[in-house]
This record gives sequence, C-alpha cells and structure tokens, in this order.
Amino acid sequence: MMQKTKKRELIVQATGHEDKYILGDRTVMLPDGWEFVPSGDAALTRRLKAAVSEYWIVRRCFGHREFNVGLCVPRGFAAQIKAELEAERLTPEYRKKLAASRKRSAVQQELYKEDFEAEVLKFLNFHPRWKTLASELARIITDFTTPVGSGTVARTKRIPVEQRARAAVIAWMRHNTTMYDNMRIPLIKGKRREVRRELAQDSLELLDSYRRGEDAALGCPLQKALREIQNGKS
Repeated sequence: MMQKTKKRELIVQATGHEDKYILGDRTVMLPDGWEFVPSGDAALTRRLKAAVSEYWIVRRCFGHREFNVGLCVPRGFAAQIKAELEAERLTPEYRKKLAASRKRSAVQQELYKEDFEAEVLKFLNFHPRWKTLASELARIITDFTTPVGSGTVARTKRIPVEQRARAAVIAWMRHNTTMYDNMRIPLIKGKRREVRRELAQDSLELLDSYRRGEDAALGCPLQKALREIQNGKS
C-alpha cells in the first residue's frame, strides 16, 4: 500500500521584501527556485497546496489583525496550475457549475441576512414605541456587517450568532455614535481595549434608554447617526 506523502507547511510573516520573511524569531530567505504567489484565487491556492510537498503560508498584519496574503512554493507549479484553471474555466460545464454556485451563495446570503437581522432586533429589544427605529437600526447594521468578505464580526463562525449580533451592534455604535474614530489613543498596551470597553458601556446605556421607552435625549447620538445615514441615501 502506497503511503501518503506528508505535507510540510510553515507559516511566515511578510517583511515587505519579496525574498525575506520572518519565521518565529528569525529572518529566513526564500529558497532558491521558489516564488511567492499572492492570494486572491481560492482554487489556485487549494490546488497548489495539494500539488506540492512543502509550502509557506505568508501572513501580514493590517492594524490589529493578521491575514493570509499568499503562498511561497517551488517555482513552476503556479504557472502550470493557472494554465489548467484558465482552460477549465472556459468550458461550458464550468460556467454552468459557477452560475449554480453563485445562485446558491446568493440564496444562502439572503437567508443569513434575514437570520442575522432578526438576532440584532432581538438584542436591541426596544420598547414598542421605538419599534420602527429598532427595525431601521437592525436593517442598517445588518446591511453594513454581513456582506461576504467584509471581515466583520458578523461573518465569523467562531462565536454563536447571538454574540455576533451583540458585537456587531456595539461595533456599529462605536464608529457611528461616539468619537472613537477621531480619538488619539496613547500607544500603551491595553489602552485601546480599555477605551473600547468604556465606549461599549456608554452604548449599552444608550440602548437601555430605548429599551425602557424613554424620550430621546436632545442631540441623541443614535438619532443623529440614523438621520445622517438617511440623508446620505436621499
């Protein structure tokens, strides 16, 4: 029985130099005869990983998050697989399969949006007198946070959907009803998280006033944010 060859996968950090990468606590050079293949074509990435016995996953930090930006693989594989994919994608069978896949994805996205909007509305839980405002707010937050590839908390599957809804509301409130985006936060470890926690508490207190059915305060930041969004659409 033939044994399956074990893949050797390394995760490296990009440095901005096409031949230098960070592996752990040291700098490594791209091996001779290797090349960097940027992300963007999921099929190419999958097939490259299947075709080679060793590859590097290249990551880069953007802000406070880390993203895969490509692969380093032995030279020649990418060109060959790209040519195979291009030929395959010209066939009627592929176009038919792609159209069906896109239709399924569109249906799944609409269903997820409906479910997520319902979860946001459930989290808001506004008093009946603010029912219309709650519905509008839930729709706006859902439209903003659920697009495929948006990278927002609404798209993660690491936490339950009810937690995603809560986090999405707090994040939207932070950027639209507070001064967070214009704040100069000291570069002290933990300070940004502390500020975000304080602003989240302010946002929750604001939402609680609508849950109790109180009159909107003069200059309410939530009302102001919604008016600005509505005026921007008009």
